[in-house]
Parts: sequence; C-alpha cells; structure tokens
Amino acid sequence: MPHEAISVFDMFKIGVGPSSSHTLGPWRAAQLFTAKLAKQHLLNEVLSLQVLLYGSLAKTGKGHGTDIAVQLGLCGEDPETFAVENILTCINDIAINNSLLLQGKQSVVFHPYEDIVFLSKEALPFHPNALTFLVTLNTGNKIAETYYSVGGGFVQQEGKETGKANVVQLPFPINTASDLLHWCMKGLSIYEVVMENESAWRPEEDTMKGILRIYRVMQDCVYKGCHEGGILPGGLNVKRRAAALNKKLLQGRTYSDYSTWIQAIQEGGNGFNYILDWVSCFALAVNEQNASFGRVVTAPTNGAAGVVPAVLLYYIIFCNGDTEENVIRFLLTASEIGSIFKKGATISAAMGGCQAEIGVSSAMAAGALTEAMGGTQKQALMAAEIAMEHHLGLTCDPIAGLVQVPCIERNTMGAIKAITASQLALQSTPDFAKVSLDAVVRTMWDTAVDMNHKYKETAEGGLAIHIPLGLKEC
Repeated sequence: MPHEAISVFDMFKIGVGPSSSHTLGPWRAAQLFTAKLAKQHLLNEVLSLQVLLYGSLAKTGKGHGTDIAVQLGLCGEDPETFAVENILTCINDIAINNSLLLQGKQSVVFHPYEDIVFLSKEALPFHPNALTFLVTLNTGNKIAETYYSVGGGFVQQEGKETGKANVVQLPFPINTASDLLHWCMKGLSIYEVVMENESAWRPEEDTMKGILRIYRVMQDCVYKGCHEGGILPGGLNVKRRAAALNKKLLQGRTYSDYSTWIQAIQEGGNGFNYILDWVSCFALAVNEQNASFGRVVTAPTNGAAGVVPAVLLYYIIFCNGDTEENVIRFLLTASEIGSIFKKGATISAAMGGCQAEIGVSSAMAAGALTEAMGGTQKQALMAAEIAMEHHLGLTCDPIAGLVQVPCIERNTMGAIKAITASQLALQSTPDFAKVSLDAVVRTMWDTAVDMNHKYKETAEGGLAIHIPLGLKEC
C-alpha cells in the first residue's frame, strides 16, 4: 500500500490565528496561486481578481479571518514571519486604496467587499473548505484555479494528487498505528522511528534545530498569552482569562523573563489543583493568542493549538522534562500520532467536527507524554487511543463563527484528558486493551461521515444557534 510522507514540520506549522483551515490554509493557497502566476510571467498582465469562498469557508470565514488571510497571501506576505501587529494596518490600506500588490510587486484594482465573495449556500464536492481564484488578464484571457484547505494548514490544488509534488521514500513507511508498531518492534522507540524518517528530508541536526524553533514559538505564544488581558476581537466580547489566572496562581512571586517565570511557577509546589490550574492556564493562553490573530503553531490545527503546548509544559515544569532532547522527542512522537489521524481520518473540523481537532491534539499529547514518562510504545499508542475514544462525536459549533466559544475552553479539556489518558495507559497492560488506535481512527472517520453538516464548522448548529450574540463591530 502506498504511504503518504508527512513530516513533523507538516504537522507543526508556524502561522497566524485564528484557524489553520480557514486562515493559514487560504493564506497559503493565495501564495501558491500568485507564485504560479509569477512562474508563468503573468503577474504584470493581471487586470482584475476575485476570490470565491465556498462551504465552511464562506459560512465562518468572516469570524475566522479568511478574507484577511487571502489578502495577505495575495500580497506575498508569509504567515511565519509577517508582523501580526501590522495586520489591521495592511488590510485597512487595501480597503482604502481599493488595490493590492500581488506578491508585493504588481498593483491590481481590488475591492475587498466586492471581490471576496462568500458563497455560503454553495459547496464543492471534494472538501467543504474550498476557494477559487478568478483572474482576468489584460489580454482578455481568464484564469480560474481552485484550492482546498483540508485542515491543519494543508492545501491541495484541484486536479493535483496529494504528495505527488514532493515524493519522499521513507525508511519506515507508516500509514497506521500497526505500521508504526511494526517498526518499533525492531527495538526503536516511536520518536526514533520518526527521526529516522525525518532524515529522508534533511540532516538530523537540521530537524532538531527546526523542532526547537517550533518549541520557541510555542513558548512565546504561552508567555504572551499569560500576560495580555482585555477583550478578544470579533464582537463577541469574550474576556481573556489567562493573564488574570497567571497572576492569581503566582501569588506575587516575581520574575523578569520566560525562564524565571517557569521557576516562579515551580516554586508554587505540585499540588493537584495547582497543576490543574496551570495546565488550563497554558491552554487558555495559546488559544486566546490564536483568537487574536497571534502567532501560533498548528498542533495539528490552530483551533486545537493549545493542547500540545499545555501538556508539554506540564511535562517540562512538573515532571522534570526540561531538556532540549526531551522536547524534541515529545514533539516527534506527537507529530507521528497526528499524521496517523490525518492519513486514516481527518484533522479538519469542517470534515469531522471538533473531534478532528481537539480530539486529535489530545491523542497526540497523550501518546507523546506517555512515551516521555517512560511508557512503552504500546502504552503510548494506547494513551492516544484513550484520548480520542473520549472525544468521539465532538461537534464543531463556534458561536458567531469565531474561534472563541467553545473553542478556547475545549483546549483545556483536551489537555487534561491527554494527561488522564496517559496516566491510565501507564498503569495498564496494552495487550488486554479492547480498542486499538487504528480502530478508533476508523471509528472517528465513520463518525465524521455520519455527523450532520450543522456540526462541522458551519455555525449552523449547537451552541452557535442557542447562545444570544449581541455582537457589535470590533
């Protein structure tokens, strides 16, 4: 059976909130489209441009910043490096001038409120997250290209097979948990198998440096989120909570930077409630940053970006895991578990509900924590299975289409479930388990297929229709 080669840097992408599928994916799609125009020497021939958003991108695109992301992508800005504090200024300039610079080079007339079209009653068959770029050239020729944002920042162009552009033959090809366990039977841990596969792309040293860069972005996101108060944008008037909780838990202990902040946290002890509150605080911090168009790491998505960092910091701060080697191993293991879900089911809430985001992130964190705590490969996979088993059927019903309620709190729940799943697995014998990780992946996909579309990131069901909004422009 052919395998899909997915790297740790595919599962963990640096980007901008609030959504990997609705923000990062469309941003990347716009970059791909303009890059193709440039390669064909057509940029300077563009006369007009329209963007059509379909399905979930249309229904929740405003709340998820899809229109903002598309414009920044067309301008050639990169989500990894673009200064997030300049987003509003850049978007306002486009609206005021009614023009944008394609790839930062070619000026084209563009009216955002007219040329970005939200087709909320139309959907394309391949995936709910679809967008089409329509271009008219000064020669009179027209170009139309469609892209799908399939979750986690992954983008697929219509008519192109996934993975065909950059085929990599891995030493340990993996599609399923059974495949992974097969290679582990050769005496390798999960992270060792993953590192060997990563070496098919680049030298091991480069992989380690890249993972530590991912970790630093996670650190920055948590730290900033724990020190920024106020109201989240979007008009729902959700108050940020992480900063107040951070201050309350520290009880006056002082610090000057990230490192001394971690020390201050450790000085508070290791009581159950204290640890529980900090795990929640870490997760809240990340997803409040995400909801504010901050820089986050998909893990495996933006909407679920707080789970893995929260559990990783739990391991580092409260379980003596504070070494670079431990961080690298944790994130390698987490990435492989996430890739198994992507290959066997989905990591797109528009396809599978929130089980595809929070459920997968919880499974990733549970498996990684279990191996980091000395568990066997079977126990790590068992932990991942337990975490997902108890997220099956979780719907995606964002109020007002914003990645705020219930999304932010769900990250705290996913993190706590991951730790609980890990503890259960570490105290269990996997040979006696009734449910395998592969079985739960299949079940998750079956559940996704059966789930009503109202609960797949459309804001047409669940909490999204039962909570009074009282929205105002913000």
